[in-house]
Amino acid sequence: MADAPLDRIHIRDLLVRCILGIYPDERREKQDVIVNITLYADLRKACLSDDIDDTVDYKTIKKNVLHLVQQSEYFLVERLVERIAELALETAAVQRVDVSVDKPGALRFARSVAVEISRLREG
Repeated sequence: MADAPLDRIHIRDLLVRCILGIYPDERREKQDVIVNITLYADLRKACLSDDIDDTVDYKTIKKNVLHLVQQSEYFLVERLVERIAELALETAAVQRVDVSVDKPGALRFARSVAVEISRLREG
């Protein structure tokens, strides 16, 4: 199955509050961030079996991401998206992950600023 096409599971618009930023006011109070995650995996077995054990447990990934982000106090959005990607890749079936984090109101006159990364399973 090494050459199998990778299917996608999307976790969209996960609203979380955390400490994030370099300025003193950003370090004092939690602010909203919006997390989007795309998990790439071969889902063919689950499509045929209709068995939860044959797919990616995205509820557990979501819970782990919520816990990570809520407890985090990173200075940079870049570090936060990297940690989320690392967490998602801990799930054996996930071969690639795309993560974006939006920080609403980070720039005046802009709805939000977002950082998006893609990471592949190594090895």
